[in-house]
Amino acid sequence: MYRLFKFFLFFVLIFLTSCENVQTTKENDKVSDLQKIKNRGKLIALTDNNSTSYFIYRGKPMGYQYDLLKMFADYIGVDLQIITSNNMNDTFDKLKDEKSDLLALNLTVTKERSNIVDFTESHSTTRQVLVQRKPDGWENMSQRELRNHLIRNQLDLAKKTVYVQANTSYSSRLKHLSEEIGDSINIVQVDKETEQLIYSVANGEIEYTVTDENVALLNQTFLPNIDVRTPVSFPQKLAWAVRKNSPELLSAINNWINSIKHTPMYAVVYRKYFINKKATRRLKSDYLSVNGGKISIYDNYIKEYSSHIDWDWRLLASLIYQESRFNPKIRSWAGAYGLMQLMPHTATRFGANQNSSPKKNIEAGVKFIKWLNKYLADTIVDENQRIKFILASYNVGLGHVLDARRLAKKNGKNPNIWDNNVDYYILNKSNPKYYRDSVVRYGYCRGQEPYNYVNEIINRYKDYQNVMD
Repeated sequence: MYRLFKFFLFFVLIFLTSCENVQTTKENDKVSDLQKIKNRGKLIALTDNNSTSYFIYRGKPMGYQYDLLKMFADYIGVDLQIITSNNMNDTFDKLKDEKSDLLALNLTVTKERSNIVDFTESHSTTRQVLVQRKPDGWENMSQRELRNHLIRNQLDLAKKTVYVQANTSYSSRLKHLSEEIGDSINIVQVDKETEQLIYSVANGEIEYTVTDENVALLNQTFLPNIDVRTPVSFPQKLAWAVRKNSPELLSAINNWINSIKHTPMYAVVYRKYFINKKATRRLKSDYLSVNGGKISIYDNYIKEYSSHIDWDWRLLASLIYQESRFNPKIRSWAGAYGLMQLMPHTATRFGANQNSSPKKNIEAGVKFIKWLNKYLADTIVDENQRIKFILASYNVGLGHVLDARRLAKKNGKNPNIWDNNVDYYILNKSNPKYYRDSVVRYGYCRGQEPYNYVNEIINRYKDYQNVMD
């Protein structure tokens, strides 16, 4: 009888647990697509890596799409995580497979694409233009002579070979144009980004490509031997895209776009990447990531010393950018100096001073990181979590971080996990409720600073990983 009762009780518990799981699933299904993003705390957006959408310049993540995405993420109150792809098939697959929440590119709005995604309100408009190379000696030619060597009438594209990025609206437009002119255009789709094809035209490797006019005009400023004055389409809307099952996200993006599209703030962003003369200087720079460039002039030192602590050199570079923007002469109000902004007593302890070379300053900073790592390694086993503790300690001091760990343990959190555990207590260490707690030994600190410090370095590191080798 007792065994029968135990079996019955076991069956009831399984039944109740099953009902609870079903109820939880139903409740999760009721959560809107936008609320899921807010609950996650970050927006995952896919964009392309080129000299206008998303890139690193002198250590700073930048780009037209990047700036807009940051503004929208702030608008809905979440962090931003960017993933990249320059392959259009892969781009749409990642959206379909829910690896990204939205596609933030210069997507031409077409009926064919509208069958598989929902387009947002347009963020800009442009037209597609033919990119062709001017003839040798073009500098000494009159406009009339120049016209005789260039395609100005779309009918003259008949029998010509045009290279375009695969699976883009450029190939679709050329197919329609071929029908419109009643003759064939040899369209070659290649796995190259549009800007690479523009370079190929300028270098004489191919004769023609097609791209958006704003991108073409920007590239023409430093490739004067290309001509971009021949349109191959009417003005077209450029927009972002979301999955068909993301109506709340779509609505939020549309509301945001409509609120900023005609403001000076948006005009500043557009001009920054497509019109401003500084955009031209960026394109020529060795410190532009799409040129296979450098993060800083100190990259070799950073790569050398990052190996001493088994860090990815891009992580150490992100820390140095946070500290000094790669300016070795900067000095903080508190007296920290050098690329790694070491306090005088810390610098002295690890073999540097205010007259030390940038290389020596990096070496001393890395020795400090190595010391912090050794102190924390026994209790914080997870390397990724330990890195965050090290970063916080580097910023605010090990004592305050140890206080936050003690507070976490006292309040039932894991003192060895930064995310959603110790980070909460470092953030709130300016609150008397916490800094006056009996387990706290180092008192008050401005917790927002180390909290942001860790997040900003890690997020920038992810940007470096996206676009820098």
